[in-house]
Amino acid sequence: MIQEFKDFIAKGNVMDMAVGIIIGAAFTAIVTSLVGDLINPIIGLFMGGVDFTNNYAVLSGDVAEGASLEAARETGAAVFAYGAFIMAIINFLIIAFVVFLLVKWVNRMKEEAAKEEEAAAEEPAGPSELDILMEIRDSLAK
Repeated sequence: MIQEFKDFIAKGNVMDMAVGIIIGAAFTAIVTSLVGDLINPIIGLFMGGVDFTNNYAVLSGDVAEGASLEAARETGAAVFAYGAFIMAIINFLIIAFVVFLLVKWVNRMKEEAAKEEEAAAEEPAGPSELDILMEIRDSLAK
């Protein structure tokens, strides 16, 4: 049973998946920073600094007027945080679009590499065996 488990782990699919998860986790930090530190500020600049994060409705409890969502949650009040949800959707759409662009770019690079390999494979590496034998025959005939 242990040998079967070792064989299962050693298979390429499991190792590829593990590498993919690790790379994906690291890539998540990059994309999150890209969205939070670069793209959202630019969007905020064009949209007049729109940030829905602190938009909420108090369902029960006492919350000071104009308090932030974090402050409202600290009071123990039940809040319907629709603004945070809207911002999460916006961030998801931005991240999904950035990942789409990256995948599209990687696929284009793979296609170009495959075309180059096909072109290299189609080019003859040199004279064939038949060409050499015909050349030897012709030189012996002279």
